[in-house]
Amino acid sequence: MNNMNQNNGMQKRMLIMTVVVFVFFIAYEFLVLKPQQEAKAAQAKQEQVQKQNSAPDVNTTSNKMVTTDVNGNSLVSLSPKAITSSEIVSVIKTAKNIIEIDTLGRVAQVTLTQEKYKDEDLNQIKLFEANQLRPLEVRFADRNLNTEAFKVSTIASSSSVDATTSVQELVLTQTLSNTVLTKKFTIYPDGHYDLNVTSTNDKQFFITNGFRPNVLADMYAVHGFIAKLNDSTLETIHDGDLENTKDITGAKFISNFDRYYTSVIYNFDNSLNVSLMPDSESNVQAFIHGGNNISFSGFMGPKNHRDLEALNPELTDVIDYGFFTFIAKPMFLLLQFLQGYIGNWGWTIVALTILIKLVLYPLSYKGMVSMQKLKDLAPKMKDIQAKYKDDKQKQSMHMMELYKKHGANPMGGCLPLILQIPVFFAIYRVLLNAIELKGAPWMFWVHDLAEMDPYFVLPILMGATMFLQQKITPNTMQDEMQKKIFQMLPVIFTFFFLWFPAGLTLYWFVNNLFTISQQYYINKVFERKRAEKQ
Repeated sequence: MNNMNQNNGMQKRMLIMTVVVFVFFIAYEFLVLKPQQEAKAAQAKQEQVQKQNSAPDVNTTSNKMVTTDVNGNSLVSLSPKAITSSEIVSVIKTAKNIIEIDTLGRVAQVTLTQEKYKDEDLNQIKLFEANQLRPLEVRFADRNLNTEAFKVSTIASSSSVDATTSVQELVLTQTLSNTVLTKKFTIYPDGHYDLNVTSTNDKQFFITNGFRPNVLADMYAVHGFIAKLNDSTLETIHDGDLENTKDITGAKFISNFDRYYTSVIYNFDNSLNVSLMPDSESNVQAFIHGGNNISFSGFMGPKNHRDLEALNPELTDVIDYGFFTFIAKPMFLLLQFLQGYIGNWGWTIVALTILIKLVLYPLSYKGMVSMQKLKDLAPKMKDIQAKYKDDKQKQSMHMMELYKKHGANPMGGCLPLILQIPVFFAIYRVLLNAIELKGAPWMFWVHDLAEMDPYFVLPILMGATMFLQQKITPNTMQDEMQKKIFQMLPVIFTFFFLWFPAGLTLYWFVNNLFTISQQYYINKVFERKRAEKQ
């Protein structure tokens, strides 16, 4: 066994490693990834302005990329181009969104019309950027027919569809030399649709759910592609991870998604066969095998749990919380359950935090008690170290006897912390991914729990409680550099939390408050025990 210094050293290293990884995790997001995303968004907007008056060129040979599906059929990919307003053949209005259909029968844009879905400029959120693969684009296995299809306009049965209060239908027809492609929509007020696609003369085609919405994609939340297979397993491919073409046989749904939004196609009666193609950045482009006749349903919009569940309970699996999904998903359901009674998402986060602290209290208690025991034993441990400084084996033996006699564990303060890390990251993912928090107010100055605190009240309170927590927590560190690092943590965390969603900062602040109360209670208990021994 190691001696006391070695055990303390291991504990310190584990704590420092955890903190350093977390700080790097945050720093990378705000100092590297966020500026890159802002630059990319600015560039995309500039390109859209430059190309808004130019027609898409789909015939240039250099734009073509050819692959084959599992049966050897060719699948021609054409680089997407910006879509102008003059190319919109039908505008569909539902109670929750506006869907624009272009001359090729694709979804050109989806605008979310509910008040809560606004960007930083207070404009209603649009899901898709210019120059990306569009939902419901059809590719023919016949390369010549495919080339023709990108030249011939689709005819819409109506240029305007009002499905805000009742179910409506829309038919898109594209007449080509060797086939007629027909898309028959049934559009519902909640924004989802049913679609039947047919081609005459047995012309085989593929149809895509498009590239993911690109409203918000960051390193914290998972974004990319997810499919639920017939055996109910989930297959997730992150953006940039698809190197080669891949086929999926038997999928209940496919979804391309960012942090909050999804473009999903599903059929729970007849499974979907799908070919996945990487784009130039190894992101997933999914093409469903349509044969010459296929039916399915689809939805393009926010990953709101209740809305997805209303369509089909299995669609809630579109919401992916990453590695800790198995903990995060039931935690969100608990959060949603509490909100149903409390009514305010902010106070719901407070209630959830208290419940989590109560459940984890035995672990926290053991860790705090262990730190107190080590603090009380510090003089005796120093005596043993001095007495057996030239005999490490005896030193370790007497240390272990001392630990056993007093019920102390040199790793007792660290292990409970490590066991709580999965729970922390699970709630962390829930509060970052839950679009339900968007537009949700708390108190009088926080108007959106999914955005940063506009007056930095919560980050400052979080930093203050973190500082106080350090002050009342026993510290067995001997190294001055390590002490200085930990003393700086409240300042470092406060700085990064300035830009964190207010909901997450609220969780951490309340968590600190209850940790302080627990630590204060245990400190008083040990002070009383010390007084009784004197």
